[in-house]
Amino acid sequence: MPRTLNLTKLPAHQTACRLSARHAKLALLLGSMLVTGACSYLPSLQFPGVYKIDIQQGNIITQEMVDQLRPGMTKRQVTFVMGTPLVRDPFNQDRWDYVYSYQPGAGVRGQERITMFFENDLLVNFTGDFKPGEGTTADTPAASNS
Repeated sequence: MPRTLNLTKLPAHQTACRLSARHAKLALLLGSMLVTGACSYLPSLQFPGVYKIDIQQGNIITQEMVDQLRPGMTKRQVTFVMGTPLVRDPFNQDRWDYVYSYQPGAGVRGQERITMFFENDLLVNFTGDFKPGEGTTADTPAASNS
């Protein structure tokens, strides 16, 4: 009668090797999870000699540009002075938002914004991070900065 090999019963040393291999894999998995999780709490690593670029996004806004704004300017004139707005509200065509953000390679990110309001395609006022220019007085609607 042929003898059959029973694979379910292995010698003790082979069973121990399989269990220790399983434990090693589990320990390796848990260790790698802990290491990668701990890296997220570290501040950004600074490698010497690595150049980080400055990042500029949006519309550049200067005080000289804001000084040219006057109440009663048309949308076309405002576009000529300020450029195309970064954000145009699709539900309110009479509000334009200009946003500019700048992050130096090794510095803190800064942001400037200005919002224009129009009535009948004419500039009524603007609000944001800039004060109105000398030609705009406190009596005019464009001087209502907040």
